[in-house]
Amino acid sequence: MWPELLPQLCNLLNSEDYNTCEGAFGALQKICEDSSELLDSDALNRPLNIMIPKFLQFFKHCSPKIRSHAIACVNQFIMDRAQALMDNIDTFIEHLFALAVDDDPEVRKNVCRALVMLLEVRIDRLIPHMHSIIQYMLQRTQDHDENVALEACEFWLTLAEQPICKEVLASHLVQLIPILVNGMKYSEIDIILLKGDVEEDEAVPDSEQDIKPRFHKSRTVTLPHEAERPDGSEDAEDDDDDDALSDWNLRKCSAAALDVLANVFREELLPHLLPLLKGLLFHPEWVVKESGILVLGAIAEGCMQGMVPYLPELIPHLIQCLSDKKALVRSIACWTLSRYAHWVVSQPPDMHLKPLMTELLKRILDGNKRVQEAACSAFATLEEEACTELVPYLSYILDTLVFAFGKYQHKNLLILYDAIGTLADSVGHHLNQPEYIQKLMPPLIQKWNELKDEDKDLFPLLECLSSVATALQSGFLPYCEPVYQRCVTLVQKTLAQAMMYTQHPEQYEAPDKDFMIVALDLLSGLAEGLGGHVEQLVARSNIMTLLFQCMQDSMPEVRQSSFALLGDLTKACFIHVKPCIAEFMPILGTNLNPEFISVCNNATWAIGEICMQMGAEMQPYVQMVLNNLVEIINRPNTPKTLLENTGRLTSPSAIPAITIGRLGYVCPQEVAPMLQQFIRPWCTSLRNIRDNEEKDSAFRGICMMIGVNPGGVVQDFIFFCDAVASWVSPKDDLRDMFYKILHGFKDQVGEENWQQFSEQFPPLLKERLAAFYGV
Repeated sequence: MWPELLPQLCNLLNSEDYNTCEGAFGALQKICEDSSELLDSDALNRPLNIMIPKFLQFFKHCSPKIRSHAIACVNQFIMDRAQALMDNIDTFIEHLFALAVDDDPEVRKNVCRALVMLLEVRIDRLIPHMHSIIQYMLQRTQDHDENVALEACEFWLTLAEQPICKEVLASHLVQLIPILVNGMKYSEIDIILLKGDVEEDEAVPDSEQDIKPRFHKSRTVTLPHEAERPDGSEDAEDDDDDDALSDWNLRKCSAAALDVLANVFREELLPHLLPLLKGLLFHPEWVVKESGILVLGAIAEGCMQGMVPYLPELIPHLIQCLSDKKALVRSIACWTLSRYAHWVVSQPPDMHLKPLMTELLKRILDGNKRVQEAACSAFATLEEEACTELVPYLSYILDTLVFAFGKYQHKNLLILYDAIGTLADSVGHHLNQPEYIQKLMPPLIQKWNELKDEDKDLFPLLECLSSVATALQSGFLPYCEPVYQRCVTLVQKTLAQAMMYTQHPEQYEAPDKDFMIVALDLLSGLAEGLGGHVEQLVARSNIMTLLFQCMQDSMPEVRQSSFALLGDLTKACFIHVKPCIAEFMPILGTNLNPEFISVCNNATWAIGEICMQMGAEMQPYVQMVLNNLVEIINRPNTPKTLLENTGRLTSPSAIPAITIGRLGYVCPQEVAPMLQQFIRPWCTSLRNIRDNEEKDSAFRGICMMIGVNPGGVVQDFIFFCDAVASWVSPKDDLRDMFYKILHGFKDQVGEENWQQFSEQFPPLLKERLAAFYGV
């Protein structure tokens, strides 16, 4: 809004007085950082058209400070592809190359930063020079100035994401790999900051700023066995093995680069790595040995296949490193072993699982807080992989986890809750033994009573209890009343505070709605675990009134958790839900909006559960929801459901299909007329899920609708055949329904047409239909 400012600052750049020029550049750099979008807009008449050529002139200035300012200013406009910069892109790149070997580290750092960003936005302009850029970055990644090395190291991370990576980098791996591996050693300053020589610090209280805020993930309804669980790709971010240095450094960047390159090159990386690894893993200096263990962990995901032959020898060595005298070696060994947990579990349990578990449990009780944390996280990963394999050792595991309760400081306590919750998820009802409940529940309830309603530590504890309640089922009954009451109170308090804030924002603070979300999720866990036993608790509380408000909350996560709870209460104690159906159904209908995919899925699931309880009385509500559901099931699979980093499409959720089937089961006359509009996507999304109750009710519904409107399925009958063949063992009466429909269709079209029709079947489908249904 100060039109004279920019022209005046740009004029001052020409000043004979060095200090004036530098001062003006300093001011311009901050303006470019803060207002890059505004400077590239018509609102100010595009001052960049003048500024960028001006900045480029100063790349050759005799003062390093000025050169550095000039690059930093231009760098602000790369990511947004500012037009003025794109018009001068060749000059810019030429000038950057001229500064490549500048004496000043700040200039080199800004040159590296520019090249990394250009790799993302204008790779076309770099490709002709790629060989020399890679050579340059190899040198800079070893720059004696760590800030320059870190900027240069980012180049490999960015290059790994580009389609051309393999082609341009393959011949340079022989140079690059040793450089990255070398960058993975702790620097001296790291070790000082990490107190790497302090072995026992478990009695030192945590400082509050060390504790990162945790975010609760709202409950998402998924069908049992709907899809195989993704291969841990979403937790590829767990490279934070040095938390206290949560600032990004060369070690972390090198490890991350090796990780992504391992995913690009797979086994081709190993010939460059294995000769180095041997020297590192058995090195007498602990810092070198530690970096070797980190290397082994970083390549676990990408090079797993190629590593398998070496693992029988390596895993015992790593397990031995768990008792190294250096805490930083013990903690990295925990992390690396967790990256190979999947393989460990695939072997006979006495080979590696038992020794690994025994040693990890000892580390959970380590005297060093960083080791405790690494061991607890690694153990949670092992639990997810091993699941019921852990059942024989439950007593020993619980003794350790409960002992840790009395030992841990604040930060690790939060990770311990997670390990306990994951254990409950992994072993399920096997936890429901009086002996185990006696061990586990008293310390959890003690913490529960110590924490105030305002304390954010309730989040991880509530999440943990939610898993425990679901696993213990009736075993949780003695504890459920106070837990249930408190959840209801948390929801009520949060709603009240939100109301006061809406009416008087100047007097009241906005509430932290996470309290409400976590409480709703624990109530879901209780309803799921206790089933019908939750009925008396619901009868004595105002939860249905509160739920009515939560379902209309402005925050999607609150609605998401509300609909999950509604579905669980519908299954557990429908007598309390039924009186509210007339009010709830319109809200469910308006939330069938795939823009919020999890909210939409949970609302859809709840509608399906309500159908099953309402039966024919569902009729007045069918039209409120049917059109939206048909629209959802027909949506092309949008990139939103891409697992971003693996490039695989997740299967469209089967939940909308199940709910449509259930609607048709209770109200076939209402739903059948639309059969033709959804039968094809309906069949394709249900063929992928395993036999279960939900699938059963949905298929009964589709059979009844075909009975009402057989014409609706004719054009897509092959899809129906395929979906029927996906059943392994349908109940007898359902099998009869399938039999009648298949034979009815065959009789209708006649033998000759059926022969032609069944010619298009894949061989496997042909076999199954002949074997099971005689068609």
